[in-house]
This record gives sequence, C-alpha cells and structure tokens, in this order.
Amino acid sequence: MIDPNLPKFALSIRQPWAHCILHLGKTVENRDWSTRFRGRVCIHSAKGMTRSEYEDCLGLVHEISTISPFPSGSLFPAFEELRRGGIVGTAEIVDVVTAMDSPWFFGKYGFLLKDPQPCDLIPVKGALSFFEWRKNLEGRQ
Repeated sequence: MIDPNLPKFALSIRQPWAHCILHLGKTVENRDWSTRFRGRVCIHSAKGMTRSEYEDCLGLVHEISTISPFPSGSLFPAFEELRRGGIVGTAEIVDVVTAMDSPWFFGKYGFLLKDPQPCDLIPVKGALSFFEWRKNLEGRQ
C-alpha cells in the first residue's frame, strides 16, 4: 500500500544523484530553471542512467569525501543496485539559489533541500518539471 501522506508532487532526478540526496548529504539539486515551489516533494529516480553518469558522480563523491565526511556507514552502491524508475524518497525544498559554497552545486539554479527521507521504491513513470506522480503509477488502470 502506498503511503497516502506522501507529497502530491514529484521531481525526477537521475541516478546516482537521487541516491546522493537521500543518503550522502547532497543538499542541492542543480537545474537550469528556477521555481517558486517550496515544501516537501517526492524524489523520483529516473529510469535512465549511463555508465558515464555513474562514473562521473562516483568521481565527485570520492572528491567530496576528502573534503567532508559522509554519514557513518554510507556506501556507494554498484551501478546495478541503484533503484530506478520510481519514487525513492522525499525531501523539502526550502529555497532556490544561484550561487553557494558547496561542492554539490554546479548548476545555474540550485534547489536547496533538507530532511531527505528514503522510502521503498514505488514504480512510477517520470515526467519533466514537477508532476503529480500518482497519475503515472506503473500498472495503473
């Protein structure tokens, strides 16, 4: 059963970046567009992920780990182990910035995130921008 308290809207984020938000302290989601949206949103993990994207992120994670430690017990999953194609958690969007002193920030705009909460994978088809994810549930009649 799907938790009825999950937020109405989701934002699709490619792996392994969604994993970094939920488990490794990535507090900013980089975008080339801004938003006025504030509040809790579901994190949708896109189905697509290339080996190159995975390796680029892994390189950044190793670089960041020398600057500031990750939460105790944090591991970076293997390529095949990353959950994709659905809701994988939630986070709260508290602001949007155009500059910040964080190794995670490299976008035109950064959605500042707090209080990430992982959840079991809920298979959902992704969409652009913010979307009402319940309308895209896999297997929905």
